[in-house]
Amino acid sequence: MATVTGPFQREAGADSVDGEPERSGLLPGTRSRRSAGAWLEAVLERPLASFHLVLGATGILVALGMLMVLSASSVSAELNYGDAYYYVKRQAIFLGIGIAGGLLMMRLPPRILRVLAWAGLALAAILLILTYTPLGVSVGGNQNWLYFGSSLFMIQPAEFAKLAIVVWGADVLARKDKLLDQPRHLIIPYLPATLIIVLLVVFQRDAGTAVVVASIMVGVLWIVGAPMRIFIAIAGTGIAGMVGLFLASPNRMTRLAAFLDPTADLGGANDQTNAGLLAVASGGWWGSGIGGSRQKWGGLPEAHTDFIFAVIGEELGLFGSVIVLALFLVLGYAGIRIAMRSDHPFFRYAAAGVTVWLMVQALINLAVVLRLLPVAGVPLPFLSYGGSALISSLMAVGVLLTCARNEPAARTFLARRSGRTPPEMTTVVGHRGRPTKTAKTVKTVKTAKTAKPGRSAPAAKNTKAAKAAKSSKINPGKARTR
Repeated sequence: MATVTGPFQREAGADSVDGEPERSGLLPGTRSRRSAGAWLEAVLERPLASFHLVLGATGILVALGMLMVLSASSVSAELNYGDAYYYVKRQAIFLGIGIAGGLLMMRLPPRILRVLAWAGLALAAILLILTYTPLGVSVGGNQNWLYFGSSLFMIQPAEFAKLAIVVWGADVLARKDKLLDQPRHLIIPYLPATLIIVLLVVFQRDAGTAVVVASIMVGVLWIVGAPMRIFIAIAGTGIAGMVGLFLASPNRMTRLAAFLDPTADLGGANDQTNAGLLAVASGGWWGSGIGGSRQKWGGLPEAHTDFIFAVIGEELGLFGSVIVLALFLVLGYAGIRIAMRSDHPFFRYAAAGVTVWLMVQALINLAVVLRLLPVAGVPLPFLSYGGSALISSLMAVGVLLTCARNEPAARTFLARRSGRTPPEMTTVVGHRGRPTKTAKTVKTVKTAKTAKPGRSAPAAKNTKAAKAAKSSKINPGKARTR
């Protein structure tokens, strides 16, 4: 029998006495799975793991989005504008602006970001009101665009209102964190302000975006810990509002009827959804290849915007579709991880708001393409063509990256790397997750109080010791009698 020399019973490949390999008691592949699990755990324990997860998932989604916008829009752009690269060139401009906005959000000090959130909310409300003036433009039956002289300068204020609601709401709730046990402080002013934004979007006849904004509000209130009666009231109001929206709009009733009966109005209300589902189904396992979509040649309307996932499924197959879903899952996991690890309420609520926004919007878009919901007109984040959606989403990622950089471990790591000594802080999770004083903190405070003014505690102790030594040198006999 081989001699045991370490934590392993024998070297790999060593033979037993009877010539057969010695059994370790582990199933084949168990050790490799454990090694992979240990490696993954070690990677996730790194101080900037959340930061890199968000950055990596977003970067891959944006790069894939540019590629798919080029593929899905080339036919339509050539037919309508005589330039197959018309849409992708505009998307590249929007991407540059979005990256600059995201970097600005990430580099702004949190104190400045919180102050700007108030101005951002007011500006978003003003822009939403302007859509009801002659500056407003109706696209697809929704009065939700502002036109400033060129199609390149058309913006959709509701997309930026989402970002304003997230950051402003996080600031308001963080300022009132100690009072959130009282329903009055929990509701006012967060709930009325958010409902005003939702109503402004609803009156634009943009029900999909209104649902996303309302979901942000509900998600943040859930993270805060609002009582169940508030959610019941919001759910009742939301259901009544959705019923009213459908009954008041013949177009929505037509979409609902088409959703309930896939065989009705095949050349009208069901045309887009059936074409999208056909594109996804025809992709197979590996797809037809980049540029090989058939539905983008006129069978699938809005192939490069709301239904771009259908083109992804057709050209990249099930494999590419699963990759997209996995990237969104990674992004959602990273957002939840940041919210749970944050020790400051502002970063916790902001990370939760951004995560709810992106995940709910992606879920609605995917459900529409897969015919699990009626057509809602909600773009797929980072992938669909559209300037306002891409810019606001990248700015939201910038806010999420700021929250990731302010995780306790990340903050300490970045402070040490920059040469600054991070302050020593001990946190105990108490009521509503707020830090409370510990024995170590109280002891430090008492020591600081006993020290003489202008001197630190260690300096005061050293001074007393020096005086005692000097006294013993001057009068050695007295020092001996003591």
